[in-house]
Formats: sequence, C-alpha cells, structure tokens
Amino acid sequence: MSTHTATVTGATLTYDVHGDLTPDTVPLVLIGSPMDASGFGTLASHFTDRTVVTYDPRNAGRSVRDDATAPLTPQQHADDLHAVLQALGTGPVDLFGSSGGAVNALALVAAYPNDARLLVAHEPPAGGVLPDREVLSAVCADMVATYDSSGLGPAMAKFIALVMHRGELDSTYLTQPAPDPAMFGLPTEDDGSRTDPLMANMRGNGAGFAPDIDALKSAPTQIVLAVGEESGGPVDGEMAGRGGYAVAALLGAPPVVFPGAHQGFLGGEFGQTGKPTEFAAKLREVLA
Repeated sequence: MSTHTATVTGATLTYDVHGDLTPDTVPLVLIGSPMDASGFGTLASHFTDRTVVTYDPRNAGRSVRDDATAPLTPQQHADDLHAVLQALGTGPVDLFGSSGGAVNALALVAAYPNDARLLVAHEPPAGGVLPDREVLSAVCADMVATYDSSGLGPAMAKFIALVMHRGELDSTYLTQPAPDPAMFGLPTEDDGSRTDPLMANMRGNGAGFAPDIDALKSAPTQIVLAVGEESGGPVDGEMAGRGGYAVAALLGAPPVVFPGAHQGFLGGEFGQTGKPTEFAAKLREVLA
C-alpha cells in the first residue's frame, strides 16, 4: 500500500492505493462519508486481485481542511473526489460508495460523468427524495442545533435514533423525549469542539440530498443502487435503505439487495461486524 495526498482549495486529502497503479488500471475505489479509509480494511482484503483505492473525506481521518467547522455539501465532496481521481491518472474507475459515500458518489457522477464507468451506491441517505423529507429536514436541523448548544454526545444520540428508526417519520417525531447519550456509550459532557465531520455534513445538507436524476440518466456510468437485506423495505425500512429504494425507482431499475444491513461490509471495524465475506462476493458479482 502507498499513501498519497491531493491538495484542493481549502484542504489536503489523503488516499491510499492498494496494489499497482498504471494508466491501464481500472481501480476499485471504496468511499464512505464521514467514514474514512479505515472502515474499508476488511472489504479491501477481499479484492487483492484488483488495485483498490481508499480515501479520507475532507475533515475526516487524515484529511484536513482550513475551516474544520464550516458546512460540507455533497457537491464539495464530489469536487474533492474528482480531484483524487484525476490524481490517480487512470481514467474511469469502478466506484463503491456507502452511506454518505454513496451520496457523494451520485453527486460526482452527475457533475463529472466521465469519472466512473460503474457506480455501486449502497444505501444513500437521500432524504430529499423521500415522502417524509420535510420532517427529516426538521429533525436534522434540530440535530445540528443540539450539536451547537450541547456538543457531540447529545447530537449523535439523536443521529443514532434517527438512522435506527424504521418507516416514515411523522410530525410527532420531534415531540419524543431526546435519547440519552449514555445509552449509546456517548459522552454526556460537552468538550467544546465543533469539528465533527458528520455534523459538518449534516450542517451542509442534513439528510436533504436529492440526486440530479436527469444528469445521472445521461451519464455513461453504469449505476447500481444497493440496499441491505436487513435494512427493511422501501416503506418500512431504515432511512438510508429507503433512500436506496427511492433513488433506484427514480432511475428506473430495482436496487440490488446485498447481505447484511447498512454496515454489511464491516469486519470488526469500529466494533461492528456485518457479513463481509458474503457482501464482498455480492459486490464482486455486481462488478463483473
């Protein structure tokens, strides 16, 4: 593995290349957001026959930016990804993006349609195309307000409760008692910092992302939406899974169901284990 950096306006991005990189290589690029490259160790280990690239998004992991408190939008992340892919110098790549990485990858293909020959977008939390998008927007605004007033623990507790919720949110969601951070092993004291990468993403777009469907349909990229078998369905599922179903419907093709849930590819990273072997096999099948 070799580690590299790409300098962009306001930030320095760090990425890793696993394997050889030549102008004829078609790398498999694995991205999350705000999850950094450390979350893809297990998944990358299943693709030793390919050159794999992992990367730390702006303000996450080893990638730093000048203003660590400013909002970050999917469009900014797409510009950063484009810069990394240009630095690789290989031409179109195969791209796997999960969660916020899937959102940013969809934004990338819409803005830079020649960057990827194939995109697997796994459970993008594209709340802007969901029927409960107005409630989601209010919930995310409340989460950011909690972060600003009380710090990371209380805000992250609200985030975890949101992503675990199944089915559409109704107007009573915000009337529920706030979850206790201690229930999730989160800090209850405010350390005063406001540089968390997830909250920067929430501040920049919340869960309101809606992809440019016309741009995606006109791109030469083959786009596959993916959802977890354990994430629920298009109506009764978790928000990110529902986002995957909704974007797939707008693109006119059903999503591919992957083993596990939202964290299906994890093999112990962050203390979470999905079904990484089965997940990798399914990804290889889709990439073939």
